[in-house]
Amino acid sequence: MNILLIGSGGREHALAWKIAQSPLCDTLFIAPGNGGTHDLGEHISLNVEDHAGVVALCKLQNIELVVVGPEIPLVDGLADPLREAGIAVFGPSKLAAQLEGSKVFTKEVCDRMNIPTAGYGHFTNHAEARAYVEAQGAPIVIKADGLAAGKGVTVAMTRDDALAAIDDCFDGAFGDAGAEVVVEEFLTGEEASMFFLCDGTNAIPFGTAQDHKRVGDGDTGPNTGGMGAYSPAPVLDDATQNRVMDEIVKPTLKGMADMGAPFSGVLYAGLMIDNGAPKLIEYNVRFGDPECQVLMMRLESDIVPILLACDKGGLSDVQAQWSSDFALTVVMAANGYPGNYEKGSQINGLPVTGDKQNLVFHAGTQRVEKVIQAVGGRVLNVTATGPNATEAQANAYKLVDGIDWPEGFCRRDIGWRAVERES
Repeated sequence: MNILLIGSGGREHALAWKIAQSPLCDTLFIAPGNGGTHDLGEHISLNVEDHAGVVALCKLQNIELVVVGPEIPLVDGLADPLREAGIAVFGPSKLAAQLEGSKVFTKEVCDRMNIPTAGYGHFTNHAEARAYVEAQGAPIVIKADGLAAGKGVTVAMTRDDALAAIDDCFDGAFGDAGAEVVVEEFLTGEEASMFFLCDGTNAIPFGTAQDHKRVGDGDTGPNTGGMGAYSPAPVLDDATQNRVMDEIVKPTLKGMADMGAPFSGVLYAGLMIDNGAPKLIEYNVRFGDPECQVLMMRLESDIVPILLACDKGGLSDVQAQWSSDFALTVVMAANGYPGNYEKGSQINGLPVTGDKQNLVFHAGTQRVEKVIQAVGGRVLNVTATGPNATEAQANAYKLVDGIDWPEGFCRRDIGWRAVERES
């Protein structure tokens, strides 16, 4: 079958790499792709905001499955017209995608279904939000309600930081996403991510991971889209995973079905684990980036039948097979990220290898003839596996050290929690 993959980041490179391995995939179209995906499929130019145009392209190219990588097209409702045209889609409907598109929507689902999560207040008024923080004190978490490219969340350790974050939201720092604000209780414990594939009724676990959001070593500096990740997440043992499924994911699926918005696609649960008790921090309705990269490295099954089962309602008959190896990815970013950074620098020394245990997934790159240029903030995902966290980490940094890119940087401690556990 012909498959269309939408997106241009490291997540999409990893998905393209995995989809292209499937014997079910005839032609993989990638819109728009990046500097690393040229050899995996046919790059095409596509305005994903033009839903009718996407449907028309799918009909013209006999595309039977559309895999939507990023969240914005899903929240914008791209899946709906595709399904109406009889084209399979990996991703939720517009209404179901509100689990990521609106923090308030998710909190209301949690309230209705008794899902464990942080206590919160919801505000559309600047002064009322500030008064709530004054009353609650710090530490406290400030979240823009809508999509803010991973930058709309502030974990404020002081009252002044919290008030400044509220001011940013209501003063337009995140555009329309900050017109409403959620102020949350600060949760303690260890943060981790668990992924579930869903077909509207059924859910199957699809791996665990831990991300590193802060830009600097030792988890210092501002939050980013993610500076590295590893899988599996040791904090999510079998007992805790079962609790996440029973106490969080199953009630969510029932709640969405009850409101006429059955959820299909990947449900990415950001969790806080405290003494084995999970609480939901937030949902995403697409694979994480860079978590997707480490999941794809460990997935041994053909991914295409699994993606199709999410759309067709056949997940109860599907099992995903995983490598027992550990996978770890280090993000190489442009100097200055997550602030201002320059574009156009040349990257040399990238490994040319078919080694499935050591790979560099591209994110913010473009290929100009045979030259790879950096055109984004997070640019490369240097990914490796090993029998344990310590060896996977060593393998990844060995790859990093072979890349010639003076205009880039990375954290040097990705995976520190897992390595510390092993030592």
